[in-house]
Order: sequence, then C-alpha cells, then structure tokens
Amino acid sequence: FFVIATQNPVEFHGTYPLPESQLDRFILSAEMGPPTDEEAMEVLASREHGDPIADLRPVVALEEVVELQEACLRVVVAPAIRAYVVAVLNAVRARPEVMLPASMRAGLYLQRAAQAWALFGGRDFVLPDDIERLVQPVLAHRLGMRGRAKAADVLAEVVTAVPLPPLRQH
Repeated sequence: FFVIATQNPVEFHGTYPLPESQLDRFILSAEMGPPTDEEAMEVLASREHGDPIADLRPVVALEEVVELQEACLRVVVAPAIRAYVVAVLNAVRARPEVMLPASMRAGLYLQRAAQAWALFGGRDFVLPDDIERLVQPVLAHRLGMRGRAKAADVLAEVVTAVPLPPLRQH
C-alpha cells in the first residue's frame, strides 16, 4: 500500500514525535514550508464555494501505476552506486552526533528512490547525483541526533566527504 501523510512540527501543542520504527517506514520526507501569498490566495479561492476534493478525478489508472513501479525496478543500479550508498550509510553511522543511525531499510529506500528519480529523468540507470540529491529527503527524518546537532547539517557534510564513485559509460 501507499500512504502520504502530514506531520505537524513537534513545537505544536499536542504533537508528539513518531517512534523510530514508524519513521523508518516512510520512504522520504519533504518540508513544504509556508505557502507564498499567491498560493495562499489560490487555496482560499479553491474553497470559496465548496471542497475541491469532491471534484477530484484520477489522473492515472491503477495499471499505469503498476507499470511505473515495474519500470522503476528495471532501472539499473551499478555495483559502484550500491557501494556509494553503503559508504554514505557507513559515514552517517560513524558520526558522533548521530545517536540513531539510518537502518538498512533506509539504504534500500535510498536506492529505490534513486531508481524512480532516474526513471522520471528519462534514464534507465542511476547516477551518483541521484543518490546525492535524495540523501536528505530519504535519510534526515530517520536519524536520531545528539544534543543540538541537525540531521541536515550532518548529511550535507557526509555527502561532501564521501567520494563519488567513478563514472563509466552505461
């Protein structure tokens, strides 16, 4: 099954952090930030005369979703790219600021997200750049940090420090 969820900031009253076991099952996390004034105006206008959700129609058939999932699995992940994913995970685990490191599931999700990113980029193979681009959204919400350390800062340093694998012609 597939779930999209929202999470209020922990600073909100009545909001509690999800347990690590639940956080680890979300493939990625994206921070939306507040809407621009124009976006806020669109939201207000869309609800002026009812709920726009009532008029939603499918934009893709179930069969197309299954085809895309299967196509993602055909995107090639070279051994050097897999080694890069492992090196990133190991570098994160080695950081003293990280109390709860990324699990193996996080590595699997990072690889799968990179396959999807490559597919939607029109490629049938994953590049190191795909992994770099997805490290933050796939790993940041999974890490338990010590003190005031921020996962985003640690991951940015790790991505800079871990050498990219050599590229060969596909």
